[in-house]
Amino acid sequence: MAEHNELGKLGEELAVDFLQKNGYTILETNWTFQKAEVDIIAQKEDTLAIIEVKTRSSIEFGLPQDFVKTKKIKLLTKAVDNYVVEKDLDINVRFDIIAIQKKEKSFVIEHLTDAFYHF
Repeated sequence: MAEHNELGKLGEELAVDFLQKNGYTILETNWTFQKAEVDIIAQKEDTLAIIEVKTRSSIEFGLPQDFVKTKKIKLLTKAVDNYVVEKDLDINVRFDIIAIQKKEKSFVIEHLTDAFYHF
């Protein structure tokens, strides 16, 4: 497996642990619909959190959250609309980004809630 794939997988595992420690229930990981893959679908109280995880070994080329592009946002929105209908959910939906940066031998995790409204 390529090193960047391993880093991405590790980032998703770190994000799941982070969310669980902060009171979220993980409903799905790597859930796909058509061309979209949702990294994490989690719930906390009456909110469904759709989470895109971005992990970077360096911020030399930009912050992790800078790599979530408009096309990805549109795909995620379509996928989540389908998920909510398929599961017959009546719930608030929020789109988050968990940005993870490798700093020497540890990782810094930043949870950006309602992240897509900041674009």
